[in-house]
Amino acid sequence: MAAGDLTSLDNVKAWLAIPSNQTTDDTLLTRLITAASGYIQTWLGRTLALASYTETRDGTGGRRLAFLETPAQSVASVMVDGIAVPASPGPPAPGYVFDASFLTLIGYRFARGPANVLLSYQAGYASTPAEVEQACIELVSLRYRERDRIGQVSKGLAGETVTFAQKDMSDDIRTILSAYQRVTSS
Repeated sequence: MAAGDLTSLDNVKAWLAIPSNQTTDDTLLTRLITAASGYIQTWLGRTLALASYTETRDGTGGRRLAFLETPAQSVASVMVDGIAVPASPGPPAPGYVFDASFLTLIGYRFARGPANVLLSYQAGYASTPAEVEQACIELVSLRYRERDRIGQVSKGLAGETVTFAQKDMSDDIRTILSAYQRVTSS
């Protein structure tokens, strides 16, 4: 599995009911997995894998700040106006606490100012969430199956007409992925 891939060749072949010892289309499927994984993460507006982030942010004067990348897994450091804010051992002790989405200061504030807050943290998923992996498997399967009918909207066979969907992804896949999409405020 290539870095950034949201599923494995074995899982895609299992979904497509392709025996593991049949390797004829492995190169194609591997390429489709990488392409679908990249497409999904672009559509989501985020990377899902666990990674380290350093953000320079404007202080708001408040005590709470949303992480740009989620879910936050750990915080390495918080600095406001060049002053290190320690981790709080727990409220009401001063310092910072965090959850998957927000960093909260106790006994401190994110002093107002441009680019005066420096955050270092890890965010993302250690492994691909099961429903996102399944969405990737289904998207790869769609692309694999439709390679024989690229550009066709419908096809007539023995007096019957078959109509093909012309979407970038199915509504089911879109619904699953929308829960992981980055939401930005305007």
